[in-house]
Amino acid sequence: MTILAWVTVFFNENMLIAQWYLRKENMVKAEQWLQNIKSYEKQLISAQHGYYHMLLGILESQRAPLQSEKFFKKALSLGLHMSHNIALAKLSLAGVAMAKRNKREAEKYLAEAKKADKNKLLADQIKMMKGQMGLMDKQQFRYSR
Repeated sequence: MTILAWVTVFFNENMLIAQWYLRKENMVKAEQWLQNIKSYEKQLISAQHGYYHMLLGILESQRAPLQSEKFFKKALSLGLHMSHNIALAKLSLAGVAMAKRNKREAEKYLAEAKKADKNKLLADQIKMMKGQMGLMDKQQFRYSR
């Protein structure tokens, strides 16, 4: 019981439940719980501001991937403390840059994601995105003829 009290003092229960629903891939419920946070500056401690925007970015990337860029950039600017979360945000930004056909920016974010992924949790996704970038080069070459 004391663990539950301690957790809810330092972590916002709306964010905890939203993360739980994200893991269950129930985006609708996760969004409902995040919408319970009306003013994140007042309701969350400053260390959670970046994570709040990252969760919003993850939800937005399901609906409109190009619109999620602002949330991931805001999350990085506010600060994420865990290296795998930084890597996830940079990987998501690389995906957005690829969708915009901005290869240079995508490569930059991909390199930063690889550097931030110290535990190799996203190694497969980074490798897959590099492969997709190679396909993007082939398509551009084919269309330029």
